[in-house]
Amino acid sequence: MIKGAICLYLHLGQDTVVTLEEIIGIFDLDTTTVSKATRNYLADAEKAGDVINVSMELPKSFIVCASPERTSGRVIYISQISSATLLKRTEFIDKLANI
Repeated sequence: MIKGAICLYLHLGQDTVVTLEEIIGIFDLDTTTVSKATRNYLADAEKAGDVINVSMELPKSFIVCASPERTSGRVIYISQISSATLLKRTEFIDKLANI
């Protein structure tokens, strides 16, 4: 992070927040898991221990984040918050940062 820069956070569910800088992508579970490639990606990530479920309810999205501490360089969060809601939150946070 750049010295003096504002660090903005996104709440993913339960007690989990990530910085916007960490986020690589936010995906809808219903539409993306139709693809075999996505299902394989998530299965491989789970086998590697890179998936963290932050949902106590029906999962609706997954968020891929950069994680230099992990060997794979990534962590994937499973969230009960929809991808549309998460996207709206990022846009709101971005607007606040520009005030």
